[in-house]
Amino acid sequence: MIIAQVRFPRSEPISLEDVTAIFESTAPKYKGRQGLQKKIYTRSEDGLIVGALYFWDSRADAEATYTPAWREMVTSKYGTEPEITFFDAPVVVDNG
Repeated sequence: MIIAQVRFPRSEPISLEDVTAIFESTAPKYKGRQGLQKKIYTRSEDGLIVGALYFWDSRADAEATYTPAWREMVTSKYGTEPEITFFDAPVVVDNG
């Protein structure tokens, strides 16, 4: 499994209510996405960083999503370019 952390640092904070509306508008686009196990949207407590954690089957599946068109769409939604960091996930503890 590969985890991608996508972050959008902001110059002005965004409220939890406002960012939740944005997240809810984009979430359906990820249903059934090839290789995507789970996506968790995130917002820092101060509202200056928003983004998501994506849990992918492979790096190739992730990169198939993070296209120039995707980057353009998310940049227009969040007002800043995404920062993407990839992580290996060799061990997972799931208490669910």
